Amino acid sequence: MVPISERPAEVADRAVPGHWEGDLLVGAHNRSAIVTLVERTSRYTLLGHLPDDHSAGAVHFCLMQLVRTLPANLARSLTWDRGSEMAWHESFTIKSGVQVYFCDPHSPWQRPTNENTNGLLRQYFPKSTSLRRITPKRLDAVAAELNGRPRVVLDGQTPAEVYAHLVAMTA
Repeated sequence: MVPISERPAEVADRAVPGHWEGDLLVGAHNRSAIVTLVERTSRYTLLGHLPDDHSAGAVHFCLMQLVRTLPANLARSLTWDRGSEMAWHESFTIKSGVQVYFCDPHSPWQRPTNENTNGLLRQYFPKSTSLRRITPKRLDAVAAELNGRPRVVLDGQTPAEVYAHLVAMTA
């Protein structure tokens, strides 16, 4: 595991796009989950559905699917907590080229953008919600809503607008 202390300074200052924060949003009775990925510069959010299983293998497969949708230069790193769902992190890094950095134990504030996004997602999916019946279409709609919300931190722009600009700049 590569600790967050070894993460490059460019990640912390958000100057270089393509650095992501990730987590699981777990449903009722810890049986289902949603993978949440948030790009640090734009606050752009990607969601992946894990209706029946959030084991390391399932999370690995879901992350690979999400990362494959990204332009290569916008898939630089991923910061995650120390959950067992990331036991396959080495395989993920080798296959995707995305270096995974792990937060210090019990330090969710080291992924502030993701923690904020998970809080917003709880407006759609309260803790008591079973995420099993959530469809990928519904997840896409929720992500589109979040990515379409203007943000003060982005000078009134939406994450989708900022991310589109980053994609265009790096193409």
